[in-house]
Amino acid sequence: MTIHSVLAPSVDPVKLDKLAEVAVKVGLQLKANQDLVITAPIAALPLVREITKHAYMAGAGLVSTFYSDEETTLARYRHAPDASFDRAANWLYDGMAKAYEGGAARLAISGDNPMMLANEDPQKVARANKANSIAYKPALEKISNFDINWHICSYPNPSWARQVFPDLPEEEAVHKLAEAIFSASRINTPDPIAAWAEHNANLKKRSSWLNSERFAALHFSGPGTDLTVGLADGHEWHGGASTAKNGITCNPNIPTEEVFTTPHALNVEGTVSSTKPLSHQGTLIDNIQVRFEAGRIVEAKASKGEAVLNKVLDTDEGARRLGEVALVPHSSPISASGILFYNTLFDENASCHIALGQCYSKCFLNGASLSQDQIRAQGGNSSLIHIDWMIGSGQVDIDGIRADGSRVPVMRQGEWA
Repeated sequence: MTIHSVLAPSVDPVKLDKLAEVAVKVGLQLKANQDLVITAPIAALPLVREITKHAYMAGAGLVSTFYSDEETTLARYRHAPDASFDRAANWLYDGMAKAYEGGAARLAISGDNPMMLANEDPQKVARANKANSIAYKPALEKISNFDINWHICSYPNPSWARQVFPDLPEEEAVHKLAEAIFSASRINTPDPIAAWAEHNANLKKRSSWLNSERFAALHFSGPGTDLTVGLADGHEWHGGASTAKNGITCNPNIPTEEVFTTPHALNVEGTVSSTKPLSHQGTLIDNIQVRFEAGRIVEAKASKGEAVLNKVLDTDEGARRLGEVALVPHSSPISASGILFYNTLFDENASCHIALGQCYSKCFLNGASLSQDQIRAQGGNSSLIHIDWMIGSGQVDIDGIRADGSRVPVMRQGEWA
């Protein structure tokens, strides 16, 4: 077995250092004496080292990293006793929640092989995911409620690169994926930090306009789609940089091209079809078609991965309802690249999308002061999952519907109207 623990020659070290600097200074805006918790695939060690360097240069108190490894993950599925799949590392997630309660920031590096579990028992995968979701919920709530500054970025893990570019030799595939990550993350610009400031300002203009309109609902229409998404009472649109409850303004996702808010969990009606495949826990779910009644998915189909989709929907009551709706122009850089990344962080920024499951409390007016009961009363959804899938394209139109029923064009053929 080869462990890719040193920087591959096909990954530009200067650009990787810039990505690390952007992660710390833009993604997290890490503060002096603030601790940092990192999770990463072991293949992303070169990026972890650069981020750790920049974190300490920014005055970090303590940086702690937890690594995952593809082979050890697969060993569990192939050799562990059956009861193992109903267990999770509660002690680890409890420790993470305690760290966030104490003010630590959170950074996740994505890059796992998206098809890693494709050949494993889907029942075991579903059970393990549910156990992890339950154990992780106290820590996840600190993130989804935006109590802390947090950030996600990516590293071109060779196993991921082989999935994205299966016809290329591994080194060439890694190089091409690395360059795609750098481009989408605005690292290829002369001053990436300034480029992010400009991009954040543009996203702020979009979200401010949507907030000024106070739409009651959005209507999506296109091939296989006739969907009305009611918006939560007191919803608020966000995009790009946001200020966490700890007062730190951060960019949770890099890359990001979206503006997003909270749907009303009980007020979604109609049908919608996916416009890009969803890669979920080693399964490619394609051509998703679902029908909503009173906010709940009552019918779900897919040409590939339908069984896995239905297992996801049965996770809990909130899994069949929406926790997010996001608007992304069809001309976004990630869409224009023509690359299917098999990674939600990237693929969701190629298209308008919706998310099944947990909502974000920050997407409410005065969200920081609202209790969970108040969020629920205003239409916010609660679930163990939050899974984005793409419903936008150059053939999809979106109207904003005001409280009086009048309509305002929001997007036409996938572009801002």
